Amino acid sequence: MAHETIARQWRVSPALPVLKLVAAAVLLALGLLLAEGDLLRPVLGVVAATGLVGWGMRDLVAPVRLAVDAGGITVPQGWTGRRHLPWSAVETVRVERRSGRGLAGPALEIDAGDSLHLFSQLDLGTDPADVADALHAARPPTE
Repeated sequence: MAHETIARQWRVSPALPVLKLVAAAVLLALGLLLAEGDLLRPVLGVVAATGLVGWGMRDLVAPVRLAVDAGGITVPQGWTGRRHLPWSAVETVRVERRSGRGLAGPALEIDAGDSLHLFSQLDLGTDPADVADALHAARPPTE
């Protein structure tokens, strides 16, 4: 029996970049409103807002974080690039509970030997365990 795989992809929620851009505007406004003659507060507001704008723009420009097809898994590389990992390069796919560094909660972990790719629910727009199940189902059986 031939193994058929339907290509699927997971992306950030459309609301997430909007939220980041609104938060950037709020931080910038707060930095300016609370300056009271102090240059540090508006500078910190600009720095924080710039970071959030960059992060939000990435979500708008490259919203797809993970894709799967019969040939393997496609993951982000760099700011907007993509890297295809053939199934032979994918060592493990599992869900790990992580804490700290902005990735609290369950995270999908894809180990490709020379690289490790982590995806949160915010990255995928759905539960990482459901994505792991879909990836396992899409992987062709080894011979």
